[in-house]
Amino acid sequence: MNNNFDVIVAGAGHAGVEAALAVARTGLRCALFTLSLDDVANMPCNPSVGGSGKGHLVFEIDALGGEMGRTADLATIQSRTLNTSRGAAVRSKRVQTDRRYYSSLMKKALEAEKNLYLIQSEITSLLTETAGAETRVTGVTAAPGGDFFARAVILSTGTYLGGRIHIGEVTKREGPDSSAAALSLTGSLCDLGISMLRFKTGTPPRIHRRSIDFDALDVQEGEEYITPFSCRTDAEKLNGIDQALCHVAYTNEETHRVIRDNIGRSPLFSGQIHGTGPRYCPSIEDKVIRFADRERHQLFVEPMGRNTDEIYLQGFSSSLPADVQYKMLRTIRGFEEAEIMRYAYAIEYDLTDPAELLPTLGFKKIRGLYGAGQFNGTSGYEEAAAQGLLAGINASLMIRGEEQIVLPRYSSYIGTMIDDIVTKGITEPYRIMTSRSEFRLLLRQDNARDRLTEYGRRAGLISDERYRDVLERGRRTEEEKERLRHVNFGPGTANPVLEAKGAAPVTSGISAAEMIKRPQIGIGDIAALDPATAELSRDLQDHIETEIKYEGYVRRQLDDVRRTEKAENVALPEDVDYTEIRGLRTEAAQNLNKVRPASLGQASRISGVNPADISVLMIWLAARRRTDGEANDEK
Repeated sequence: MNNNFDVIVAGAGHAGVEAALAVARTGLRCALFTLSLDDVANMPCNPSVGGSGKGHLVFEIDALGGEMGRTADLATIQSRTLNTSRGAAVRSKRVQTDRRYYSSLMKKALEAEKNLYLIQSEITSLLTETAGAETRVTGVTAAPGGDFFARAVILSTGTYLGGRIHIGEVTKREGPDSSAAALSLTGSLCDLGISMLRFKTGTPPRIHRRSIDFDALDVQEGEEYITPFSCRTDAEKLNGIDQALCHVAYTNEETHRVIRDNIGRSPLFSGQIHGTGPRYCPSIEDKVIRFADRERHQLFVEPMGRNTDEIYLQGFSSSLPADVQYKMLRTIRGFEEAEIMRYAYAIEYDLTDPAELLPTLGFKKIRGLYGAGQFNGTSGYEEAAAQGLLAGINASLMIRGEEQIVLPRYSSYIGTMIDDIVTKGITEPYRIMTSRSEFRLLLRQDNARDRLTEYGRRAGLISDERYRDVLERGRRTEEEKERLRHVNFGPGTANPVLEAKGAAPVTSGISAAEMIKRPQIGIGDIAALDPATAELSRDLQDHIETEIKYEGYVRRQLDDVRRTEKAENVALPEDVDYTEIRGLRTEAAQNLNKVRPASLGQASRISGVNPADISVLMIWLAARRRTDGEANDEK
């Protein structure tokens, strides 16, 4: 076998598959290593894709040319849009997927790429070489297989790196779902001077369907119309699926009593677990202790797939012993006879400090080495896939000698997430949320294609045909918005609709666009009055409605973006020692030296750097430019 590749990817989880596909689809030769071919794109935590903020990431992945959205559409068994009672900016799509079908589809996509080589082997160390002040990666050592060589390596090791499972007093050196852990690579990374951290996450038990009394639970149905994640998905075919039912259950005081009585047996509280857990997805025992005043906690009862009787209990993550899991589970209404098929567990794993990374996701210390996913300190499949895609894109661009892509905060939630972790650092697993962005009205699900397709095209992942389709959609949108501004309805036509929806009637004519701007009115109401609107696709109707309703707010946020761009365009030199700049506080100088910000804008977002420090930097930059200008004049 030829052991020479352009790019090597370590780990075939959601980050690794996107990274490898991106590399191979740009024409480069890529090797994707995994501990088990049966765990490609595995969903060990929950059988779903999307959610609050996370759904936005999936739309953005698709817009850039990634695979997650299309695969999630094909594996969907139920779809819901969260936050529908709130504004368009925070509405997020979440689908329940067939876990095994999702994995098999993604594995098939990998196998179909002619430039991609799937290899079941453990990467045990990195190969590097140093020339002068620069160290660069040259490949990896794998067991079995020996040495493999590449111009770039992407580490997307998920929770397998240094993995340790905890179920009560039982601990095992394992990865998720009792798979093998990667136990050797951490030492190699430490030897190279890479800072490492240790985090913890967990998963709930899986229950046999036959043992649950579903009549005692609240029913949660799917939504009436399913909007696909991917523009490549046939919306009509997707809406023809038979959606599975999900249910809702609740803990109670007896559940909480069982947990409190056994809290000393939890590895989280006994000191057995040392890794930091996620704040926004805590274990059930953590929730009961932290929120002692809560009488109950909501749980979501969700199928693992169409061809299995395993049921997932979202919100019931735990590391308590097996016998306690049974006791607390059977206190829940509907679960009195519950049969556990897989016990809940906590898992600790190794990761890098993302302050080691550039906004390209390349390492500062080692050229050609990239990180993605939980290895970078994030949590969640969607966060991982987004980083994997960008790492794959940038590794390919680096090899081709082209400028790598840095997504600004105002361009995407992907850009927001990466800027957060590499600039501010992390103290716990990072989860994307709509509240993380100051530009969330611009970063809606419906306009992801408009925002990011150009980046995907530059990376070589968007075809000419798909690019033309996006441009045509933009043209149609603008034409239709303009047309609706000139479609007028008299009081006799408009008022019955307005009054039926509880909106104030009009005394003179009103345009279709003005009607849409009213909170009670949707574009569907206009379609009932205007045949041309009714002929538009559901996707385009929804997009146009959002554009019209929020155009005033969007205009103001675009003004904020222009102000932000000014600071982002002020470059900071790479070679400066911030401790030598007079007037900078010691803490600010140390943090600036650690992060090495590329711009004044990035510097302003570093923890411990305040507005006064930014003012000092601006004065120093102005003085440096004058000095450099005088030196050039002398020459």
